[in-house]
Amino acid sequence: MRAKEHEGRVAIVTGASSGIGRACAIALAAEGATVVAVARSADKLDALARDVPGIVPLALPIETPEACGQAVAMARKLGPPLILVNNAGLGGHLDQPIFEHRTEDWRAMMAVNLDGPYELTRHVAHDIRKAGFGRIVTISSTAGEVGAPSMSAYCASKHGVIGLMRAVAHDIAPCGGTANAVLPSWVRTDMAERDAEREARERAIAVEAVWRERAQANPAGRIVTVEEVVNLVAYLAGGKASGINGQAITVSIGAVW
Repeated sequence: MRAKEHEGRVAIVTGASSGIGRACAIALAAEGATVVAVARSADKLDALARDVPGIVPLALPIETPEACGQAVAMARKLGPPLILVNNAGLGGHLDQPIFEHRTEDWRAMMAVNLDGPYELTRHVAHDIRKAGFGRIVTISSTAGEVGAPSMSAYCASKHGVIGLMRAVAHDIAPCGGTANAVLPSWVRTDMAERDAEREARERAIAVEAVWRERAQANPAGRIVTVEEVVNLVAYLAGGKASGINGQAITVSIGAVW
């Protein structure tokens, strides 16, 4: 029987109640990790924990330094958290054109999309330094490299986590750690669905028409799947990716957005 790569390790995955985060938590647990699955929805996390061995649910928002510290403290009760997947985020569908944007909306986006990953990374870096091994994978977006209308806060936050990752990569490399970012294009998650619904309302077209356009704009003629994103995250979290550090890797089948 093949040995499980992460047997005995503790991982933290944020935004783990659905979509990419949920799939990442399942993938890491399948490789033997004890996964602290963090999200707002206690019901969804409890269901995940019932279905998947190795999942420890933690219903907690990560929008404050105190909450992030609490999540890491919970993980440390199980062992040093040496794998961190920063996935939780607010979507671009919450944004407005810059001349209608409110400071409180900007701050809310940054609190979850940028400040949360910073706080969690800061804490986990101490464990990586002590252990001489660690993997930090942050889910950014193709919006982390390009701009888009009515998405100033979202684009800024996704650009920001790439810069954070690149700096952290230098800090933890001497300790055997790596930090990388994964940049998906459109993936049909709940968050992306809400964005499609907003666009459909604004253009007075069907939601499915929005998704067809997005697929047709892709050279492959289809949308990236959750599994395609998670496969990369799982690889970057493993030992075979030890030479990959400080990289922003796009999963888009050739699309730029």
